[in-house]
Amino acid sequence: MISHGKNIKILAGNSHPALAMQIASALGLPLSKCTVGHFADGEVSVSISESVRGSDVFLVQSTCAPVNDNLMELLIMIDACKRASAGRITAVIPYFGYARQDRKTKARDPISAKLVANIITAAGADRVLTMDLHAHQLQGFFDIPVDNLMGASVLIPYIAGKFGRGREDTVIVSPDLGSVSRARKFCEKLDYPLAIIDKRRPRANVSEVMNIIGDVRGKRCIICDDLIDTAGTLCHAAEALIEKGGATEVYACATHAVMSGPAIQRLQDSVIKELTVLDPIPLTPEKEIPMINVLPVAPVFTEAIARIYEEVSVSPLFD
Repeated sequence: MISHGKNIKILAGNSHPALAMQIASALGLPLSKCTVGHFADGEVSVSISESVRGSDVFLVQSTCAPVNDNLMELLIMIDACKRASAGRITAVIPYFGYARQDRKTKARDPISAKLVANIITAAGADRVLTMDLHAHQLQGFFDIPVDNLMGASVLIPYIAGKFGRGREDTVIVSPDLGSVSRARKFCEKLDYPLAIIDKRRPRANVSEVMNIIGDVRGKRCIICDDLIDTAGTLCHAAEALIEKGGATEVYACATHAVMSGPAIQRLQDSVIKELTVLDPIPLTPEKEIPMINVLPVAPVFTEAIARIYEEVSVSPLFD
């Protein structure tokens, strides 16, 4: 078995071809010739038009909406490369879908994140490269190596450049208890104080703010989260910071802009001054509103891919 390919190939699915092109360009490579389409009945069709035998193959495919189509594209691309005798196959999944179903919260619930991890492994992937998994323990769902890059490595320098470091008038806010460890990393690097929103969720995609832990009165708040879906949690938290906490202004940042359903309208109607997101998920034109600022993740993934190919440590990127 070949553990390291003779050369490097970058292949792209249909979820985010622009990101794959940016990565390939930064590496000084062309995108490998691969056509990913559909048969008349909707089944995924994959045709790789150049040899990948013995190559170190990186398949760039976010499993964002349409989630099931993009997931099937990834699986079939992995299978095609495996059957074409690729030396090593790395699934580059900037946004890993189904990550929120990572445990049973009530009887007869599925654990979809584990199922998807099993399927990707069974398809033939040798390793996974992703960013900001919804929960760090998801890495343990895979029986292959997983490198989980951090969106904070892009967001923290942006915040530092915009507001400076070591400011007592600026507070990092965790939108729920589950995001506290992520928010603490921002606080450590930026030397800002921390506040936490304590909320309960009566049902899926519905949240109610209960309390604010920490002092935000008269201060600028920056809410930090891993993803924004319907934006209900984010907008309710921002409103509570102003009305209950007495904050002067609210900014927000997140890695994954899922932006489902009423998200855009909620953001436009909210008290949030600016939302900064990364682009593991491409924003469609109707979601590109003035208050949303998008930062690129291609440089981070390019560096990670180069390190994986050269068999050197990826851990410096986690700092």
